[in-house]
Amino acid sequence: MGAAHAHPQSHGHAHTHAPAPDADRRWLSVALGLIGAFMAVEVVAGVLADSLALLSDAAHMLTDAGSLGLALVAARLAARPPGGRFTFGLGRAEILSAQVNGASLLVLAGVIAWEAVQRLGDPPAVDGAIVLVVGLAGAGVNVGAAWALSRAERRSLNVEGARAHVLADLYASLGAALAGLLVLTAGFERADVVVALLVAALMVRSAFSLLRQATRVLLEAAPPGVDPDAIGHALAAHPGVREVHDLHVWQVTSGFAALSAHVLVPPGEDCHARRAELERLLAERFGLEHTTLQVEHESGGALLDIGR
Repeated sequence: MGAAHAHPQSHGHAHTHAPAPDADRRWLSVALGLIGAFMAVEVVAGVLADSLALLSDAAHMLTDAGSLGLALVAARLAARPPGGRFTFGLGRAEILSAQVNGASLLVLAGVIAWEAVQRLGDPPAVDGAIVLVVGLAGAGVNVGAAWALSRAERRSLNVEGARAHVLADLYASLGAALAGLLVLTAGFERADVVVALLVAALMVRSAFSLLRQATRVLLEAAPPGVDPDAIGHALAAHPGVREVHDLHVWQVTSGFAALSAHVLVPPGEDCHARRAELERLLAERFGLEHTTLQVEHESGGALLDIGR
């Protein structure tokens, strides 16, 4: 890697990131309506049945509603066009939303696990019939919400964060139904507590996966499946290229990868032609369409290619 040369001009090839489509927001709203409508029912049922499994599921539905509301706000922000100081737009609002959703899953899992441990030694009498019926109804609601989110047109991390909440809640509802069935058929009162602990473990797993993905974007790591070393070698091996350095590949937000690099070519080479060839290579071989390539002659002479 050679030292970079300072020049007043560089060239780039940019594509505006497509905003979150209206369909994403519409299906997020449908999922939010389903979750919100059932949440109050489950709280009342959990109190009447004295079921931690139901109450933990209701609490999780509350965070579902919050996560879906946050996802909706983030999707609206991400849809705004770039402007002013936000030259990339507000696409990373969706990543921040996903990170908040992951953190809230962790906190809620800890609260549920703590309460379950407190109940293990002296489990309360649980009304298994209520738990079974409401658990099955909650599972149906969550299946509907998950289906609505699956209809979203763009697989953004924001939508995936909301979906992680809904799927964890689906597991909680199914677990609550199972606990109710065990209480009814086997008199196993601790089933309610055991199910709550299992649901908490599933929530922790989902939370860590979501937080890991969001953190990678915020730390500007290369997108999954993109190897910066392979890209660098491919650019350097292209005919007419002498050296490539200051190569950066990162993810602005879900589905929006970007690359910048400093390319040296031998004296007499056509910088315009080399740049166009490298841009095609990046798009066709690596799927990178938002690229900024600064191409200049190895001699350090004036840059021949200008911005467009």
